[in-house]
Formats: sequence, structure tokens, C-alpha cells
Amino acid sequence: MATGYLELLRARHAVRLLTGTLVGRLPNATAALAVVLFTRAHGGDYTLAGALSAVYGLGNAVGQPLLGRLVDKRGQPRVMLGGALVAAAATTLFALTGPRPVALSCALMAVAGLATPPLEGGLRALWPSVLSVPGQVHAAYALDAAAQEVMYAAGPLLVTLLTAAGSAGFAVVALALVGVAGTVAVVSSPPSRRWRAPEREAHWLGPLRAPGLLALLGSLFFVGLALGSIAVAAVAYADAHGGGMVSSYLLSALGLGALAGGVGYGARRWAGVPERRLRLLMVCLAVCYLPLALTPGVPLMTVLAGISGLFLAPVLACAFVVVDRHAPAGTVTEAFSWLVTAFGVGASAGTAVAGPAAQYGGVPAAFAVAGAGGVVALAVLLACGRFLVVPTVRQQRKNDRIGTVEPGFSGTHRA
Repeated sequence: MATGYLELLRARHAVRLLTGTLVGRLPNATAALAVVLFTRAHGGDYTLAGALSAVYGLGNAVGQPLLGRLVDKRGQPRVMLGGALVAAAATTLFALTGPRPVALSCALMAVAGLATPPLEGGLRALWPSVLSVPGQVHAAYALDAAAQEVMYAAGPLLVTLLTAAGSAGFAVVALALVGVAGTVAVVSSPPSRRWRAPEREAHWLGPLRAPGLLALLGSLFFVGLALGSIAVAAVAYADAHGGGMVSSYLLSALGLGALAGGVGYGARRWAGVPERRLRLLMVCLAVCYLPLALTPGVPLMTVLAGISGLFLAPVLACAFVVVDRHAPAGTVTEAFSWLVTAFGVGASAGTAVAGPAAQYGGVPAAFAVAGAGGVVALAVLLACGRFLVVPTVRQQRKNDRIGTVEPGFSGTHRA
């Protein structure tokens, strides 16, 4: 699989698109922690911090499929670059005005979230035009997803370092500008400028008319809830254990755990249908979230955070395959955007719930939200298992397009 990844990176424009997408998504990937730190630095409590982060996440969740549909109609450059500039302007104004007045800060966070360009879904739409070897598209999903873990491992440390170098507001503005730079790198590339959406059947629901996709999105909502709650819980844990970089240690350990799990998962090829494998991976994910509520000392808690991430990457990477199998013809880009939406709404709900849980129930209660999210995600997937059946003829057509062997996958978060 390592050799396969190297072959992908040799493809023209592959490194530029992958790197630009990851850099462009840094503001979104670090928003939960950056907004919480900024709000706390300006005297806001955990409830306000969680609410502002949730507003940003909800705006992002709504904006991704809407902008994704615009991209299908008008192409990537205008929509994505325009969105990145608007999001950066709103974020910068938020950093200048602070978390109060609350109405203004909520409005700015909503605009920043709504305007965030759908880079993740856009990249997955571009892979078939960049890669010419059958079967490489699925392998590209694996590389794409594994590379994201580097971003999510380094992101919390980057937020902390920028805050230490300047201030929490400086970190928020700097990350917004980095996001614009990454977006420019993607949309100025020849594949992005040439790309046009394939023809699709006209239907106002788009990919949401597929029951299997709805079942998957429902499950991933609760995975997002678990992950979103951990961002707030980690800051509350740090405040109770000396502050400093403790929250970054926990979140980076989670990201590194997901990276390790993703690399291990992607080191082999998997037999059988991914829907069945996804259920097993979800069991493991739910089990690994539960011990976080024990909140031991920092060294052991860091280890538990790393363990909690081990099955996150494989779950999401396997979900990428399931999305591709269940999305109606011509709707894959929008389907991936809905995956981002489901995860984003869940993460927003997690931050909103974990804030009051930390304030009124203590740190263990905040981490217990993550455990509950994992359990409910598994329950939804098991209850809706009958919908995760792919029509044989349609799947064979997709296999013919992207290769008949499903490679191992590694990948992450975040929606």
C-alpha cells in the first residue's frame, strides 16, 4: 500500500491538490479549539465558547452541500475562492470585536461557517480526473484520509503555538489567512479549473433520496457529536490540570492515534463488503471512547486519548467507500458534502452539549458525552443495517469505473 501511495503522489497535480486541500481546511479543522481558547481569553465561559463553536459548525454544515451544489453548476474556482475570502473576512472581524456582543459574534461565526469552501468534497470529485489507473481512486481516498490525520494532529499544536507567539486573536486571523492560501493553491490548478460535474438525474433531494446514505449520515452525526465534545472537554480537562498545552496534548494524541489506526488499516486489502466491516469498526470505536470519562492524570489521559482515536480513521475511511457505493449516479460530490454536513452538525451538537456538561457536571461529564455519542452511532448503524444494501448492477458499474478491488483505507475526521 505504501508503494501505491507513492505512485499516486507521482501523478501530476496530486501533491498540489492534496496539500492545498489540507492547508485550506486548517481553519475548519482548528475552529473548535481556536474559538474556545479565544472566547476564554476574553472572559467568556464554557457555555458561550461551546455555543460559538457550535454556531460555526452549524453554519459549515449548512454551507457545505449548498456550496457543493453551486460548484456543480458553476465550477470550483469562483465558488471556492469567493467562499474562502468571505469566511476569512468574517473570522477576522470576529477576532477584532471579540465574543461580545454575543449577537454579533454569533452572526460572524455563522457567516464564517456558511462560506467555508467545500474543499474536501471538491478534492474527491477531482481524483478521477487526475488519476488514470483503474482502482487508484479508492486508493486516493485512503491517502487523502490518512493525510488529514497529520493536519488534525498538528492543528491543535499550531493553535497553541500561534496563541503563545501572539494571542488567541492572532491565531484565529492567521489560520483564516492560511485557509485562503490553501484554497488558492487548489482552485488555480488546471484540474480544478477544468472540472465540470457529470450529468445527474434532476431531483431536489439529490443523494439524500438513497436510504442507505441516510442511514450512514445518521450514524456519522453521532460520531461527530463524540468528536466535537472532546474538543471542549479537553480544554476543561486542561484547566483542571494546570492549563498550558495539556489540551493540545490530548487532541494531538487523538489525531496521532487515528493516524496510526488509519495507516494500519490501509496496510492491507480487505475482503467482503465494506458495510459489514463498518459495523465492526464502529463497535471498536464506541468501546474506545468510553474510558475517557475516567479522566485520570495527564500521562494516562493522553494515552487514553490516543486509544480513542485508533478506530476513528478506519471508520471514516470505510464510510468514504460506503458513500461512493450508495450515492445515486452523478451525485457523489454532493453526497460527500452531506457527509461533511452530518459530521459538522454532530460536532456542533457535541460542543454545545459538552460546554454545559463541563460547567455543571465537571470534566468526566464532558467526556461522557463522547462515550454516549459512540454508543448511539453504533446503535443507529445496527438498526438501519437493512438499508445498507447496494444494488448489484449499479455497484458493478462503479467497480468498472474505479477498479474492482477495494484497497485498504486509512483516514479521518472530520468530516
